[in-house]
Amino acid sequence: MTKQPFYITTAISYVNAPPHLGHAYEVIGADVMARFKRLDGFDVYFLTGTDEHGQKVQKMAETKGKSPQQFADEIAATFIDQTKYLNISNDQFIRTTQDDHKKASQYAWKKLLERGDIYLNKYAGWYSVRDEAYYGEDELSTREDGKKICTATGTEVEWIEEESYFFKLSAYEQKLLDLYENHPDFIQPAFRRNEVVSFVKQGLKDLSISRTSFNWGIPVPDDEKHVMYVWIDALLNYISALGYPEDKNGLFKKYWPCDVHLIGKDIVRFHAIYWPAILMSLEIPLPKRVFGHGFLLTGGNKMSKSLGNVISPQNLVEKFGADASRYALMREVTFGQDGDISWPLMTARINAELANNIGNLVQRTLSQINKNCDGKVPQPGILEDVDHALLNHAGQEMLVAVRGEFEKLQFSRALEEIVRVANAANAYIDEQAPWTLKKTDTARMQTVLYVLAETIRNLGLILQPFVPVAAHRILDQVAVPADARDFVHIGTQHALQAGTALPKPEGVFPRIVDEEPAAQEKTA
Repeated sequence: MTKQPFYITTAISYVNAPPHLGHAYEVIGADVMARFKRLDGFDVYFLTGTDEHGQKVQKMAETKGKSPQQFADEIAATFIDQTKYLNISNDQFIRTTQDDHKKASQYAWKKLLERGDIYLNKYAGWYSVRDEAYYGEDELSTREDGKKICTATGTEVEWIEEESYFFKLSAYEQKLLDLYENHPDFIQPAFRRNEVVSFVKQGLKDLSISRTSFNWGIPVPDDEKHVMYVWIDALLNYISALGYPEDKNGLFKKYWPCDVHLIGKDIVRFHAIYWPAILMSLEIPLPKRVFGHGFLLTGGNKMSKSLGNVISPQNLVEKFGADASRYALMREVTFGQDGDISWPLMTARINAELANNIGNLVQRTLSQINKNCDGKVPQPGILEDVDHALLNHAGQEMLVAVRGEFEKLQFSRALEEIVRVANAANAYIDEQAPWTLKKTDTARMQTVLYVLAETIRNLGLILQPFVPVAAHRILDQVAVPADARDFVHIGTQHALQAGTALPKPEGVFPRIVDEEPAAQEKTA
């Protein structure tokens, strides 16, 4: 049976600095979705990478006394390292300095030119080097020192005038509005769609897509004094990574259009306006969904070195481990919204839900089986209504609920559903009291412990996208074969074979001591 393809991407990370927690949050979210879809029977292709051109990178390299390529190589290495210590399952890591990406970008430029959608003129206006973005006068305010800043991002802008190629973005205004009207799920969450529609309805201006005042970028074909605007280059990575235009390996044909572009809310405009317009011009199908997640805050503020409230991904993993870090980030904040995180909040969440709830359920159930059932899967008797209720809740009911939340990228709510099952199982074990049944009704004790073991098996299966290592340890402890760990096995009746020897139980989720590490950004 041919699996349905599913293509998910993160925004490629800009290499002006090593990864911060926002990058980790995004790539973990994409990884959780990619793992879920694989386990749910899809043929997944998961792309992440680094965006390495532009004026900001060139300036940063100069301050470090390095060439832009050397600087980009060093920073890209830190992002690649992050995929390893966060246990990210990406299929490809693209770098926009790759030759195949450069060739694809130049090919796309020529196609846009052939379509009559590129022309040469002069740009005069406000530009933010930090954001690598152009802003209109109505998007700016004046700081106390008299400098102009982008009101939304707080970054300084400078007035630039230079010869530039332009993309006829204005020609696609109505087509974009039709897209948003006919495909309301194209931009999510819904409130981000409303922001984009409002912006486009104000009228689109043609977009400056080349620069001449610096040279760190992909040269414009047949006019090498110009380099491509970094966002034109960056957006094309989503198709160049699949082999566009030659498609020698058939990846583009197989996986495009993209199912989800998972990005930060600050770059929704680029993905929901510029990108579909470019694809329309290239006559390439549009991605199915652009999802803009929110920011992680501490005390209501964005993380900042000057405020001393930075939590780095490395700090997080050193304190909690990769699995618990992934869980805390996906659980603590509603995906799509801004949300507060802190060491105490994450510690409390991990201890309450992983250690005290799920971990305790696994430990005390398997310890009872080890002690009272000769360390083997118990032999169940006739199931009572209360047994069926828990098994149904931990089976297809849980899968359907969690799948529904994943379709909306509501990872925190998906975990709520999972925790609800663990709560029900803990209530069940307290009510049934197998330690008492051991003295009065050993057959019923075996049934209760079997129901709990099956519940733990289902929990281990559904937790794999979030905590892959710990989930596999849970499944190992109930002797689930490697080929029986996808979601088709959730809710399967009598999947565990009575009499199967189980390993000695070991704790899966240790409690975290309430000790806050230094909140500082690491640069290595």
